[in-house]
Amino acid sequence: MSEHGGIEGLPENVLARKPTLMLVDGMALLFRAYYATALKGYIRRTEAGVPTNGIYGFVRYLWDAIRQFDPTHVACCWDMGGRTFRTEQFESYKGNRSAAPDDLIPQFDLVKEVVEAMDIPNIGMPGYEADDCIGTIAKRCARESHMDVQILSGDNDLLQLTDERIKVIIMKKGYGNYQVYTPEFLMEEKGLKPSQVVDMKGLMGDSSDNYPGVKGIGEKTAIKLVQEFGDVDGILANLDKLTKSVRTKIENDLDMLHMSRSLAEIHCEVPVECPIDLCKFQIDDSKVSAKFEELEMSSLGKMMGVDVFG
Repeated sequence: MSEHGGIEGLPENVLARKPTLMLVDGMALLFRAYYATALKGYIRRTEAGVPTNGIYGFVRYLWDAIRQFDPTHVACCWDMGGRTFRTEQFESYKGNRSAAPDDLIPQFDLVKEVVEAMDIPNIGMPGYEADDCIGTIAKRCARESHMDVQILSGDNDLLQLTDERIKVIIMKKGYGNYQVYTPEFLMEEKGLKPSQVVDMKGLMGDSSDNYPGVKGIGEKTAIKLVQEFGDVDGILANLDKLTKSVRTKIENDLDMLHMSRSLAEIHCEVPVECPIDLCKFQIDDSKVSAKFEELEMSSLGKMMGVDVFG
């Protein structure tokens, strides 16, 4: 059996390839997978009525990315729920989000069981978000293990993590559709350095995370300011060079500017453990088969080249 368990479509000799860790934003994949079918009115269920549409789509997304980007190591990071250090800073952080749909709730634990059956570590830390765990592990792995890192998500906040070893793979609409960000491509597309993503978000805010930034400053103005003055500190040191309108907006919202920038920054010093040897990607056919059979997902087993029924 190969390192990938003899699964079709993947190279046999993993050891000959350059070690690469793929860090998966679990909730991003699960929510995307759930709504891809739920919005069309279809919820896949087992015969016992257990909803599995999110799990089914999650595995398809994950497997497609593994096939395309060919990592030697994989880990999956999760939001743990409850309060984080950001809600301690700003009570309304993500306060605009509605509760998860009833059909999605039982899939939170089940999808982690599927990930575990694939021998992929599930990683999370109470008080922090998945982004913080991803950032911590990515930076540590690149620094200490000298490995290349791929971050799989749909969240553009993670673009701030790109560097010479870390690529951010942003999922676009549909299976197999990705945009891969390096520092060079980020500069080409948005005219920003990775660190300047945080300054941009501090100025413009983030409606999905429910922090406002500076009232009246949108993305276009935020990018222009950051490009011209480097960062928030540079902007504040040159307020006299701004138009009266922009200067007034910033001066009126200084506290929220600093707060929003702090909320946007991914914390890369989380006390989370991720032993790299436990992330080595190798499938145990029997474990995957048993879990897929339990969840009545034989088609996924066939897609992965796993003999679901032995």
